[in-house]
Amino acid sequence: MTHKHCMAMAALLPVSLPSCSSSQGNVYTLYRTSPLDQKSRIHVATFDAKEGEDYNSENCQTVADLFQGQMGVRVKFWCERGRFHP
Repeated sequence: MTHKHCMAMAALLPVSLPSCSSSQGNVYTLYRTSPLDQKSRIHVATFDAKEGEDYNSENCQTVADLFQGQMGVRVKFWCERGRFHP
């Protein structure tokens, strides 16, 4: 692929990305602490499927529980409503 083709594809990339039109209330973010700092907030995943708040909340909590339930896990996982913020 030529440089010209790569540039044309790069120019189209933002157009093909999904929109972020979900309201903050429908979005849930999964966080975890660090083994070295139990007060840290590390982003793990964002749940913003179009199916809505209940779907995103349940999926976030399911993943948090699965991570937390692994043997030897020394960090805490939790979900919060809204998009990631430090």
